[in-house]
Amino acid sequence: MDTNAILLGEPLPVELMNTIWADRSGVHDALRDPDGIRAWLLAVSPRMDLLARRDLEALSGSDLDRLGSRLTGLRDALRRLAAEATGDPRPSAVSDTRELDEAVAVLNRAAGDTSSWSALSWTPGQEPSRHACTGGQTTSAAVSAIAEESITMFSQDIRHELRACLAPGCVLYFLKNHPRREWCSAGCGNRARSARHYQRHRRTTV
Repeated sequence: MDTNAILLGEPLPVELMNTIWADRSGVHDALRDPDGIRAWLLAVSPRMDLLARRDLEALSGSDLDRLGSRLTGLRDALRRLAAEATGDPRPSAVSDTRELDEAVAVLNRAAGDTSSWSALSWTPGQEPSRHACTGGQTTSAAVSAIAEESITMFSQDIRHELRACLAPGCVLYFLKNHPRREWCSAGCGNRARSARHYQRHRRTTV
């Protein structure tokens, strides 16, 4: 069984929330072990200046355990905040972080854990370029960068576009980036339509 999170092209905070996912066999955690943590970071690394493949591949098991603890703590806080923003009614999607003030504190702490900043490189005769610098391990700074992006998302109007996917069995979140979008994916849309069709057919035959 594949237990890796599926990336849906959502903002990174939402992708991190969606490392908790479900299928017919139950709810899964894509960050459950060092291999899952490394796989998820490798998958999102093209979208982050701070994550280089060589740095991720060089991480030891203990490095990944520490990083995983930070990621899952932030993930659980974000899912609690998302539940608050969306009025999420799904029992199976409830975060391990139960209190809103605790989730806010975890997010703020994660954003300040590791400093990062941008720097300009410009060699005579070449095009100038931007690169990222960090005051600590780049992977730790990447977690803080996701937290910073999360603060931006929840503190601005974009949070009103955040949705809990209400397809049967789903525990994912998504941004409603189109007026007609109702589900996190086409697969969930098909399941939801099938469930509605079944319920209508059942009512007419009872």
